[in-house]
Amino acid sequence: MKNKQLSLPIIIMKEGDMYVASCPPLDIATQGRTEQEVKENMEDLIDEYLTDKDTQKPELEIELTSVSFVHPKVFIKEVAHGEA
Repeated sequence: MKNKQLSLPIIIMKEGDMYVASCPPLDIATQGRTEQEVKENMEDLIDEYLTDKDTQKPELEIELTSVSFVHPKVFIKEVAHGEA
């Protein structure tokens, strides 16, 4: 089998004391105590995901030519206790 190199977008966010990484095209996520740990965890998870014969894989033949990440401002109405 021929090896293939993929370029997949990974999103890393800090949530409290942990880092969370997700890979939207594969619909997988992992976490770690440091940014380096979460990157290593994601690399391992992607490898496991792509080599597991029982896991149904998405179509990876398409080439991602552009990925955008935006930070829209979202306003959340505060709800007082007792309100529904």
